[in-house]
Amino acid sequence: MTVQKKKFPPRPRSKSARIEQAVAVNEALTRYYPDARCELDYRTPLELLVATVLSAQTTDVRVNSVTPELFDRYPTALDYAEADREEMEDILRPLGFFRAKAKSLIGMGQALTERYDGEVPADQKKLIGLPGVGRKTANVVLGNAFGIPGITVDTHVGRLARRLGWSRNEDPVKVEADIAELLPEEEWTMACHRLIFHGRRICHSRKPACEVCPIADLCPSYPLT
Repeated sequence: MTVQKKKFPPRPRSKSARIEQAVAVNEALTRYYPDARCELDYRTPLELLVATVLSAQTTDVRVNSVTPELFDRYPTALDYAEADREEMEDILRPLGFFRAKAKSLIGMGQALTERYDGEVPADQKKLIGLPGVGRKTANVVLGNAFGIPGITVDTHVGRLARRLGWSRNEDPVKVEADIAELLPEEEWTMACHRLIFHGRRICHSRKPACEVCPIADLCPSYPLT
């Protein structure tokens, strides 16, 4: 059986040319999405951490529909640690995978209480050590709650990175490293917000709206997609 190799769009051969293209894309998206931001509603690092954990395999809109009640019921890490699981599951039920998510939040609350006096650590390694927290979640929290630059590779960022020729990898960690080589560190967090906005609004997975895309002239996948 012959395994067909995945096709990638052509891209500039030199690294300097790829950097120039990536910077131009980011600048264009900055103008097009001046309001780009994290679309999860939160007020504190703990709320953002919780909301990001809950956002796995569901939409930000749906997460935002349940977090007001959740945040009111559990304002501190200790409240999560001591939560009644069935009560929490009832709140999370609209999200799907609510049992697993309740388990993660309770475990996360216990870990924060025991290890960090109930405070969310501004450290990637410590965040990843919490139940239910992976590298993507850690980077969301660091970039948005603490102002520490991070590259969040969700499905949108990964897809656009490949279409734009920034990466030829499927592994999010490798995509993150590829993007880090092309954009200045101070742009990482906001660049990802812009890519996510663009992926949700124009550069869709199945049928990208290339005819109205503000960066079509910079995209090596246009008009191939």
